[in-house]
This record gives sequence, structure tokens and C-alpha cells, in this order.
Amino acid sequence: MALSITAADEAAAQTPVQKPPAPAGPPATAPSQPPPTEADVSFGPHPHQLLDIFIPTEGTKPFPVLVWFGGLWEPRKQAPDARRFLSQGIAVVAVQSRTLKDGVAEKADPPVSYPMNDACRAVQFVRGNAARWKLDPRRIGVGGGSQGALPALFVGCSPDRADPKADDPIARLSTRVTCVAAFRSQPSIDPQRMQEWVPGVQWGAPAFGCSFEESLRRREELLPQIRAWSPETLLYAESAPIYFENNWGLTQPAGVTEMDYKVHSPAWALGFQELAKKAGVECHVKYPDHPTEGYRDTWDFLTKRLLADSGT
Repeated sequence: MALSITAADEAAAQTPVQKPPAPAGPPATAPSQPPPTEADVSFGPHPHQLLDIFIPTEGTKPFPVLVWFGGLWEPRKQAPDARRFLSQGIAVVAVQSRTLKDGVAEKADPPVSYPMNDACRAVQFVRGNAARWKLDPRRIGVGGGSQGALPALFVGCSPDRADPKADDPIARLSTRVTCVAAFRSQPSIDPQRMQEWVPGVQWGAPAFGCSFEESLRRREELLPQIRAWSPETLLYAESAPIYFENNWGLTQPAGVTEMDYKVHSPAWALGFQELAKKAGVECHVKYPDHPTEGYRDTWDFLTKRLLADSGT
């Protein structure tokens, strides 16, 4: 079944003063979407740190859960069709986080740390409230469409960010996840890597508080931040299994702008997959005429991974 996520052109050369593009993904309240079990649950002190949770009304408890991330430039919750997962006994969480714009406004160093840290915090918060929502804290998957995939990949690729000495009990919890789904995604914020994978693409500013062109020019200076926050630099043998899916192939479709295609090309995922293989990480890439062994699509991957060892 095709992935029902609508992508937007997050395109080229965004800067701190440029109006951000519309985020990709379905609206949080799509016509087929049921009302959330709980809405606008705060997982942190910032007003943008909110989530909605959809909990199955039937099935075997505790439920596995899919955490889905929204916008990078504008605060936004979004989730795939919750009914698809609820019917399988899987809970869904739609996460809204602090954004790059928030990071720029509040002089975060770098701005991309805001959505990345919030993604980890959201996973910890869901894990910390597992008993309240009848969830299985051992089976948490993460995902996102287009810009929302970047924080999901950061969570899945990173070593555990739990801080056992933290005063906050949520911060002491694990950030490890079962699996990662990335639809039409941009899995790197390294400007040089982007150019190697998709020549001419410009994406992701102001992740480091500057324009894309400036980040490329200052790459050597920015390398410590790139290595700390770009998912492909964090890959290690215990990173979560990853599934990429694109609805376009390796040729630009008619009627699609060059930059939109470059921003959402499967070439990103293929470049990432090579690095994942070297790190010993399971990584699948699906696009037209390029199926994946063992999984029909993103939904099949998530469902099988989250229901594994559940007796379902």
C-alpha cells in the first residue's frame, strides 16, 4: 500500500530570515484520523513541546508505540493514519517540538539541537509514561516524513542518551528505539555530504545558525557540530534498523521542480545506506522499481518490527 504522506518543497537555501516552507506530511487531524486519546500533552517546559497520543481500545496490552515527528521550521504535530496502527494494537504518538526558528531566536548552539534533543526527550517521556498509557516501553519505534524524519533518524542512530545522574527522572530513561522509518527524507545536515549524494541540493539551514552556503564554506569549523548532530555520523553497530521509502525513483519525474526532486530524491537514502552497511546497521531503501526484501513498505516494516516478540 502506498505511503499516504504529502510532501512539500522544503527547498533551497533557507536562511534564518527566510520564510520556511510548508512541512511535509498529513495534517494531524486528517479526515480518517480518530480523535487522540489525549491531546496537547506537554513533555517539556517550552510551549512547543506537545504531543498527541492515540491508544488502541482493543488488543493485547501493553501496546507497542510509534512516535512520529512533525516540523523542523514551524511547530507542528503530524502522524500517519492512526487507524492503520490502532487496528494492529499499536499506539501512535504525534510529536511537536521546538524548531530551528526557536533555536535561532533563543541563540541555541547549534539551533538544530532543539528539535534533536526534543525528539530524544519525547521518546523518554513516552517511556516514562508507559504504565499510564498501557504501553510497552521495550517496543518504541520512531519515524517522520521529509523534515520530520531527521529527528527520528537522530534518535535511532545515536547511542543511548540517558543521563543516570540527572535530577529529572525522565532524563534518566533510555532513548533507544526498536526501529526507524524515514519517508522522502534528508538524513544528513552535513553540507558537503549533501553535495556528494545529491549534487546541487541545498537544504537544512539554519541548522548551524547560518545559510547553507555559509555552512558549506565553514564546514571545517563546523565539523564538531556536524559530527554531534548529523545522523549518518552517529551510526554504530547498535543503531536501530532503518527503513527509507521514496515515491520517486532515481530520475526526476515530469512536472516536478528540480529542487523539489533533489530535496526528496532517494539518492539521499542510498548514500546513507552505504554508510549504514559499513557500520553494520540494518538499512532498507524502497522506491519505485526498487523493492525491499521482507517488507512491502514502511507500514509493513513498522508493524512487523513493533509486533515482534509480542505474540501477535
